[in-house]
Amino acid sequence: MSLLSLSAPVAEALAQGAPVVALESTIITHGMPWPRNLEMARKVEDTIRAEGAVPATVAVIEGKLCVGLDDAQLESLAQARGVAKLSRADLAVCMAQGGTGATTVAATMIAAARAGITCFATGGIGGVHRGAEQNFDISADLQELAQTPVTVVCAGAKAILDLPKTLEVLETLGVPVIAYGQDQLPAFWSREAGLRAPLRMDNPLEIARAAAMRAALGLPGGQLVANPIPAEAEIPREVLAPVIARATADAESHGIRGKSLTPYLLQRIFELTEGRSLEANIALVLHNAKLGARIAMEMSALPRN
Repeated sequence: MSLLSLSAPVAEALAQGAPVVALESTIITHGMPWPRNLEMARKVEDTIRAEGAVPATVAVIEGKLCVGLDDAQLESLAQARGVAKLSRADLAVCMAQGGTGATTVAATMIAAARAGITCFATGGIGGVHRGAEQNFDISADLQELAQTPVTVVCAGAKAILDLPKTLEVLETLGVPVIAYGQDQLPAFWSREAGLRAPLRMDNPLEIARAAAMRAALGLPGGQLVANPIPAEAEIPREVLAPVIARATADAESHGIRGKSLTPYLLQRIFELTEGRSLEANIALVLHNAKLGARIAMEMSALPRN
């Protein structure tokens, strides 16, 4: 039996060599409240279509690893409660048990690579959590980037993380970290993290060629493209720093850790910024979807060999 359930538009696009952009689903189930999550999901897919590519939102539904959801599936997922948050460790278990789960960056990369999709747009990746030197809380997203050949377009690692340590781990793992159009690494809600990016590229064709060259060299893993949030939507890091510190302290006082930590911090920051963080999040996701589609278009136009 096939491990993947491809939607008709995704299957047709892949068969024709047309550009496809993978999308994660935890941002729908764990990252935004109803009904904004559904509105966002639809806008992201429409943004990708407007650029000439095909969107492929990934989720596990009743044990099937779905690559591409129809609108009814999107709406059902956006309203669902108690949906599992799936990474590399538990993706197969959820499928084997016939469960329903939303895919993180790592799980989405696995599904995309198996389907033959080479570009994936998201909000922000996971990384090294603050205090990792004591609790070893490091996202599986980083190891996935090191071994799965998918180009991931994001607004940087989530600003709630230890960004210098995240950058160091990515360097150790051999993951290309490419800032798009600037020398500074972006930090999710903020355009600059205070860290110089290891690499810079200024157009989608360069990024597509770099991915093709990695494949030609037989190098494992993907690329991380850090696309800064639009200037008009950003929350400067000097404004965010005390908010993140407060949210992190609240999480510690409540004993929140593991998979529950990121959703808690995002919700607490939403409250402390009076909703401003959610608007910024939506803006950056749409921005990344547009760039992801343009990269996928260039990838599909490159010679196959």
